[in-house]
Amino acid sequence: MYTDKVIDHFQNPRNQGSMKNPSSMSEVGNPACGDVMKIYLNIKDNRIDDIKFETFGCAAAIAVTSIMTELVKGKALDEAKKLTKDDVVKALGGLPNQKIHCSMLGIDALLKAIEQFEK
Repeated sequence: MYTDKVIDHFQNPRNQGSMKNPSSMSEVGNPACGDVMKIYLNIKDNRIDDIKFETFGCAAAIAVTSIMTELVKGKALDEAKKLTKDDVVKALGGLPNQKIHCSMLGIDALLKAIEQFEK
């Protein structure tokens, strides 16, 4: 059902945890499935210098958030804002159709944190 990459990111999530004094932080959730994601950003010179996450949810939700942090870490904010669910799903080698909505939650949390920083 899950690719080896999804299982790896679920069992060994990258950039997991909270962050003291982040430049920005956001939280999003999906009441239908119970997933909740918090994203912490440390932004320097309009780049994501560091990113951490806390995800409470299924294996796909954790894997999606983990790979998303890897995809945007070090990127300019404008570049990070262009990340799509297709980018995330492709980086994981695919997801079951019923789990693709999880990829949007991670992106939603990222975009919300960037938007809050830019205000």
